Amino acid sequence: MKTRAAQALSRPLTLGGLTLPNRVAMAPMTRAFSPGGVPGEDVAAYYARRAAGGAGLVITEGAYVDHPVSGQHDRVSRMYGDDALAGWARVVEAVHGHGGLIFPQLQHVGMARKPGEPPHPGTPAIGPSGVPMHDAGEGRTMSQRDIDQVVTAFAEAAATAERLGFDGVELHGAHGYLIDQFLWPGTNHRTDAYGRDLRSRTRFAAEVVAAVRRAVSPGFPVVVRFSQWKMTDYDARIADDPEQLGVILGALADEGADAFHASTRRYWEPAFSGSDLNLAGWAKKLTGKPALSVGSVGLDTEFTANPAQARKTGIEGLLDRLEADEFDMIAVGRSLLADPSWTAKILAGREGEIVPFTPAALGALH
Repeated sequence: MKTRAAQALSRPLTLGGLTLPNRVAMAPMTRAFSPGGVPGEDVAAYYARRAAGGAGLVITEGAYVDHPVSGQHDRVSRMYGDDALAGWARVVEAVHGHGGLIFPQLQHVGMARKPGEPPHPGTPAIGPSGVPMHDAGEGRTMSQRDIDQVVTAFAEAAATAERLGFDGVELHGAHGYLIDQFLWPGTNHRTDAYGRDLRSRTRFAAEVVAAVRRAVSPGFPVVVRFSQWKMTDYDARIADDPEQLGVILGALADEGADAFHASTRRYWEPAFSGSDLNLAGWAKKLTGKPALSVGSVGLDTEFTANPAQARKTGIEGLLDRLEADEFDMIAVGRSLLADPSWTAKILAGREGEIVPFTPAALGALH
């Protein structure tokens, strides 16, 4: 007899033209283990272990798109350059070798970039209004030419990912990076067609989604990750109520987004007052598109807390929400980081065998 977890989590899920075998995804987690932006054999083995451990979908760490100031670290992967693309091809092959499916997360950091950071240390950061994120330093406001170049860079990265054999893509529109900087009034002070009001602030994200949709095959899944919170402001909000969220996500769905990955620090928290729905639940309700949830799965503290204080917990509340179809898939971060076989053990009812998340696990990043 199937365990309750297996019944809820082993159901297939369709994203675009792709069918996933279960409802567990590996959440994207940047590790800075790709020297020169090139993922090596260790990175391929890292993702392959999670596929072998039963994850229905692997979402990679953020991979920088091909734009001079898309990144801020020379050990974070990139989706351009022959050496990096050869590395990604090996990653895809390794994951597919275990029967897994894999999406890269495509990223531009925008104003999160600090002066002097690689790969072009003399080039200033860019953003919707040049407003720095926290202590990142000054940058410049994006011109229309800048906007067009970045939109093209996302589209080309998505087309490249499909050519390499990836099964879909995720666009990083969360946590205060470039796409999110346009959505958030705290960093978008523009008075042109990319600012002024909520619909205008959504235009850049919509153009990215539309360009990516045109650049890839019709059934190739395009997922958009979004959040309210930023790395520098946990109380930030791009939408104050469901109606505002519907404006944002509706525009992205209209341009071809197949699903939404709603990033929260704790998946069980309601997104808005007056309802128990979390952010992914609202994304699904408002758009009718599949939604992925994430946030402290299997643990009792959010990822920014002291890792020594993170204790294993049950997932009964998660199963309640999945059984109610509040959202469609759960992305798991630290629990899968600590135990590559977390999915298989959960599905088989072997929770007692799960390796706990500890500071050692955080340091190993294996």
